[in-house]
Amino acid sequence: MDQKTLSDLLYVAAFFLGGLAFAVGPFIISHLLAPRTLQPKTRQVYECGMVPIGDAWVRFGIVFYLYALIFLAFDVDVLFLFPVATAFDRVSAARGIVELVIFVGILSLAIIYAWKKGVFKWERKVYNPR
Repeated sequence: MDQKTLSDLLYVAAFFLGGLAFAVGPFIISHLLAPRTLQPKTRQVYECGMVPIGDAWVRFGIVFYLYALIFLAFDVDVLFLFPVATAFDRVSAARGIVELVIFVGILSLAIIYAWKKGVFKWERKVYNPR
């Protein structure tokens, strides 16, 4: 094995161990620093700094979470448009516009899929545990 191959393997091993440390490290640190006993106040419901009144467990509709996920997906995907916009001077304008249209078209397919599945319908469902 020559010197370059050995140094390449050391780089890969170092990055692998660094990634593993970043992935497992927070779990180990939280286990070491977490309190060992749970106090009664720890198990109490906490809502916006206010003391809960009555039965504090309220079920939220899944629609709120679906909207949040769709927003998050589009918010992160729009960030990918900025590097493309800054790279327009390095590639032809037609190629860049075609790439943007394809990218936004794929995002639009996600919205159409969610629409067809009925995600955007606000049907009020009443939860009655009895």
